[in-house]
Amino acid sequence: MQRLYDFLRRHPTWVDGFWAVILFGISGASLVGMGVEERSTIPSLFFAALLSVVVLLRRRMPERMLVLTAVAGLGQLVFDARVNPSDFAMLVIVYTVAADGARWASRAGLAMGLCAAPLSQLRWPTVETSGAGQIAVTVFQMVPFALAWVLGDSLRTRRAYLAQLEERAARLEREREAQSKVAVAAERARIARELHDVVAHNVSVMVVQADGAAYVLDQAPDQAKKALETISGTGRQALAEMRRLLGVLRTGEPEEGGEYVPQPDVEQIEDLVEQVRTAGLPVDFKVEGTPRQLPSGVELTAYRIVQEALTNTRKHGGPNAGASVRLVYFDDGLGLLVEDDGKGAPHELYEDGGADGRGHGLIGMRERVGMVGGTLDAGPRPGGGFRISVLLPLKPAH
Repeated sequence: MQRLYDFLRRHPTWVDGFWAVILFGISGASLVGMGVEERSTIPSLFFAALLSVVVLLRRRMPERMLVLTAVAGLGQLVFDARVNPSDFAMLVIVYTVAADGARWASRAGLAMGLCAAPLSQLRWPTVETSGAGQIAVTVFQMVPFALAWVLGDSLRTRRAYLAQLEERAARLEREREAQSKVAVAAERARIARELHDVVAHNVSVMVVQADGAAYVLDQAPDQAKKALETISGTGRQALAEMRRLLGVLRTGEPEEGGEYVPQPDVEQIEDLVEQVRTAGLPVDFKVEGTPRQLPSGVELTAYRIVQEALTNTRKHGGPNAGASVRLVYFDDGLGLLVEDDGKGAPHELYEDGGADGRGHGLIGMRERVGMVGGTLDAGPRPGGGFRISVLLPLKPAH
C-alpha cells in the first residue's frame, strides 16, 4: 500500500485523470437517466466534458481552469443545461485555487462559488417552494463552496507555515555552521598564540644558552656543560608543549603512550622565572596576598603574560637589563606587574608583534586578557624600561 501511495503522489495528474473519467461517466449516465430533451442533451454533455477537463488539469494550471469553469457555468445558464454531477468540478476548482492558485484566483474562486448557487436558483427555481424555502435552498447550496474555499485556504496557510519552519531550520543550520567556523578560527588563533609564546620564550632561552656555551667552551667546560643541559631541558619542554598544542588539532584518539603535558599555571611562574635567571636575566619575583586555586583560564593567561613579558625584556632590554615580577592575589582577582629597567624598544614594535614584526607582542597579550575579561596597561616607565600591568578577574565580565 505504501508503494501505491508513493506512486500516486508522484503522478497526481493520473489520479486527477481517473476522477475526471469517473465524473464524466457519472454525468453522462445521469443525463441519459433524467431523459432530458434532445436540444439540451448535447450542450449538457459538452459542458460536462469541459468540467471533466477542469478536474484533469486543475493542478497544472489552476487559474486557467478557474476561467474555464466560469465559462462552462455561464454556458450552462445560457443553453439551459441543467445542473448535473459534473458541476461538482466547481467545488474542486474552488478548493484548488484556494490551496495552490494565485491570490486573485483564490478570491475570484470564492466569489464565483458563492454566486453559483443564487444564479442556479434563479435560472432553475425549485418547483412548489415558497420564497423563504428557495432562499434556504440557496444558502444550503452556498455552504459547500464556502467550506471548499476554507479547506483550501487552510491548506495554503499550513504549507506556508511549514515552509517557514523549514526555512528557519535551514537558517539556523547555516548559523550553526558559521558559529562552528568562528569557533574553529578562534581555536586556531588560540593555538597560534600558544605556539608563539612557547617558541619565542624557549628558543630565546636556548639561543642565549648556546651563545654562552660557545663563549666559555674552552675556558670553563663545566659551565658550558651546564648551559648545554639547560638547552636540552628547554628544548624538551618546548617540544612537549608543542606536542600538546598540536594534539588538539587531531581528530582521532591520542596515540598510545603519548605524553600528556598539563597547561601551565600560576605555580609554574616561579619555575619560569628561575629558567630566565639561568639564561642570564636577573629577575626579582614576589608573591603578595594568599595564594589559592584560580580558574584555569586565568592561570594560563597569567603564566603566558609573564612568559611573553620576560621574553620581550631579553629581546629589547639590552645586556644589563633586569626585571621584576609581582603576583598579587586580591579578593576578586589576580594582579600582575612585570617591569624591567632595560633600554627597551619603541612601543610600536611591541604593538606590531615584536622587533621582527612577526610575533603577537602586546596584541596577543591584550587578546589573552580580553578573553578572561581582564584589563592590561602597558608602556614605558618614567625612568626607563617597560612596564606591563594586568588585572585578571576571577569571574568574566558580562
